[in-house]
Amino acid sequence: MNRICNLFGIKYPIIQGGMVWCSGWRLASAVSNAGGLGLIGAGSMHPEVLREHIKKCKEATNKPFGVNIPLMYPQIDEIMKIVVDEGVKIVFTSAGNPKNWTNYLKENGIKVAHVVSSAKFAEKCEAAGVDAIVAEGFEAGGHNGREETTTLCLIPSVRKATVLPLIAAGGIGSGEAMLAVMALGAEGAQMGTRFALTTESSAHSLFKEYCLSLSEGDTKLLLKKLSPTRLAKSKFFSEVEEAEARGASVEEMRELLGRGRAKKGIFEGNLEDGELEIGQISSLIHEIQPVSEVIKEIICEFNCSHQKISELSSF
Repeated sequence: MNRICNLFGIKYPIIQGGMVWCSGWRLASAVSNAGGLGLIGAGSMHPEVLREHIKKCKEATNKPFGVNIPLMYPQIDEIMKIVVDEGVKIVFTSAGNPKNWTNYLKENGIKVAHVVSSAKFAEKCEAAGVDAIVAEGFEAGGHNGREETTTLCLIPSVRKATVLPLIAAGGIGSGEAMLAVMALGAEGAQMGTRFALTTESSAHSLFKEYCLSLSEGDTKLLLKKLSPTRLAKSKFFSEVEEAEARGASVEEMRELLGRGRAKKGIFEGNLEDGELEIGQISSLIHEIQPVSEVIKEIICEFNCSHQKISELSSF
């Protein structure tokens, strides 16, 4: 039996990324109802908004779901208390030291997974006592590791570094890709972009449609002096690219970024001035589908590819 399915009590080892401005209760519950693990993205929610989404998610599904919490969140104490008070059983943490909150969460009966971008941080996760690790390659949309290691290189490296259940992320949007990362040692796949561009995603329709039009090379890792972030081309993208090319200081970059850019782009649909966070895999997605269809498609692709591989002659 698959360790990720066993750990989280899910049918398929498919995890929906807890993305800011995309991952509300509708998306999370839809993924869970379809057999995967849905995650509410706490990173773009005020504490009481998160509480509301957790309550609505509990009403919309009787299947396991979780909350994704960036550990740099300014009201982290309040967020963690809400998660415990509301009886959430699964938390994915990111962007911070897992040592700070893992014991607290596990003492309250919560299973913990932490997102890393290197084998070194995977070892620290195991020492901190997490239940599973998400290893995310730099193909992923949004915030990324500074190492810029691709998923194809990262997964075998992390697999050698830890015995914990391992989930691959970054550039995965199909059953074939899920099979590929499992061949490298992962036991499940976390998909962000594929679920950001679904019917149930809370991203603005203009953002979704724009992402469907992206071609290979239309996203790039920028904002490296602040926090490396993969963005789609836009007016803001060009401004950031130009500033980085001339060696703008951290202070200049922070002023250029300002506040609320991701909300403006992803949630409000401002394609010029917003921060359009999306992964490289967007160039392979061509329609907005309901989550149930997406998961059926992924599982069908996985099984068909598995059969094809098993029919290849050994060398």
